[in-house]
Amino acid sequence: MSGQPAPAARVDVRAFTCPITWVKTRIALERLQLGDVLEVLLREGEPLQNLPGSAAEDGHRVVFMEPLREDRAGSWRILLEKGAAPPALP
Repeated sequence: MSGQPAPAARVDVRAFTCPITWVKTRIALERLQLGDVLEVLLREGEPLQNLPGSAAEDGHRVVFMEPLREDRAGSWRILLEKGAAPPALP
């Protein structure tokens, strides 16, 4: 894990499906300060396909992604840096 920012918080959404995975991640991000890093544990498939894009749309940045090797069920670890929300559309 060297070279990666230390997460300020962690959320495990492996037990959930979309869109709940993003809802729980978004709530966790709202509790952080701008620039803080959130560690997200999620399953591959739809959650892994959708969550990074949803985070980017909300102004956050994917810092790192890796499969959890000890979990043979296809879990992933993502580090998200909290960014400023994009401006609302008129």
